[in-house]
Amino acid sequence: MTSFGPVVSAEWLAEQLGKPDLAVVDCRWYLDGRSGRGVYESGHIPSAVWADIDTDLAAPASVEGGRHPLPEPVDFAFAMSRLGIADTTRVVAYDDVGGVIAGRLWWMLDVLGHEAAILDGGIASWVGPLATKPVTPVPAPFAVTPWPADRVMTKAQLADALGADLTVLDARSADRFAHGGPVDPRPGHVPRARSAPATDNLADGRLRSPADLAAHYAAVGAHSGDVVAYCGSGVSACIDLLAMRRAGLNDGKLFVGSWSAWGADESLPNEVGDGS
Repeated sequence: MTSFGPVVSAEWLAEQLGKPDLAVVDCRWYLDGRSGRGVYESGHIPSAVWADIDTDLAAPASVEGGRHPLPEPVDFAFAMSRLGIADTTRVVAYDDVGGVIAGRLWWMLDVLGHEAAILDGGIASWVGPLATKPVTPVPAPFAVTPWPADRVMTKAQLADALGADLTVLDARSADRFAHGGPVDPRPGHVPRARSAPATDNLADGRLRSPADLAAHYAAVGAHSGDVVAYCGSGVSACIDLLAMRRAGLNDGKLFVGSWSAWGADESLPNEVGDGS
């Protein structure tokens, strides 16, 4: 990997905007059903295209795969090509929650070896004018590449590894970790998991410093050994993995199905409570 990313500032983006090897992607999406496309059309960073978490960055939901399974490699390549992202394109993804959603696109591109970053502070950090006209990009060549097995963990693999030396991070809110929420198939969390909310990576809407993040992940036991992160559906956990990269730690794995797949399988154990 190069030195690009995993985070860029709004000042950097303003200087680079318009360069042919750079694409800006609006990843706004809302668990409560609000329209990400709608907020994009009401105002987005100039030249930005909008990526749909549900269709561009995920396969259809299923009981086995959870709410946001990884798309087939050919489908992801088609989506990136349609958005004007080529194999050599640097990508800056943003949202309006500090990267908690945009981290999904960063992770997907990063594990395939593409240069990607999130915009620190998201759209709130952008001081220039916003555009309202949707962008129609020129399709670009994007190679079909399998998802690397060493960066993902399946439900079966996680179940087999629970007794091993593995740190499991749950990126949902502390309340959902302990008790579940309306979108969760049942209460609780994966046994032995540690609460590491995605929002704990932020301070005033921006990524915490590398030193702060290193201390944070040391506190939750993710500073050494193998680490796997999950959340509700494999989206917000990606910002934990990005923050670990920023902290200088080894890359962890993503349990893509996350609690939406694990919790839906009544044959798998769960723990309820905050673990204290």
